[in-house]
Amino acid sequence: MARYNAAYEIHVHGLVPLQPEVGLDQLQDALRPLWQYAGATSLEDGATSSYPEEPGIRFNPEERTLQMCWTVSGDDDFRQSLDEMCMSLNELTAAGAPIEVTFYDNDFDEEDDSRGEDSRDDFVMLFVGPTPADIMQAQRDMLVNDVIHLMERHFDGAELSGVVNEIDKLFSDRFDNLVNSLDLGRPPRGPNGGHGGGGHGGRKPRHLH
Repeated sequence: MARYNAAYEIHVHGLVPLQPEVGLDQLQDALRPLWQYAGATSLEDGATSSYPEEPGIRFNPEERTLQMCWTVSGDDDFRQSLDEMCMSLNELTAAGAPIEVTFYDNDFDEEDDSRGEDSRDDFVMLFVGPTPADIMQAQRDMLVNDVIHLMERHFDGAELSGVVNEIDKLFSDRFDNLVNSLDLGRPPRGPNGGHGGGGHGGRKPRHLH
């Protein structure tokens, strides 16, 4: 169902590792909030992106992955569909993984930009995984990678181990707060790096493959 007056073009982007036994039928159920939002009657019908140069939503049974590079027209109510999708997808994943979602303001154009006006663009980073600990590990890994990438402009990589240790402490403290009520497995540790949440700012370029 086309949404001609939709406030946004919404781009969903991610590569999610799946458990070996996951099949197309399970993915169709887990991704139902997305393809139904697009007005489709099945995942096959809804997997195509609004932009033909984008792969859309693809299941790779050989590599056991779900690839999403998919754009749909929508409004703020799409956020509810994302929440429902993540909750269903968690139990199919083999490890934690990020999913980037960008909301592009349909009413913002080059003329608005030249006048210095701000768009309503929004960017949200979601995470899925089989356990909260796996999700936290993916968040932690992305954050470490982001911080190291930024700081290596000014410092040698070998000098940044203390920064990584401090990030690990932050996530270990968060983990310790969670294990009081849940059995989450091992807390996030390691040399890699994430951040979660959303943010505003300038226009993000699209992910094109």
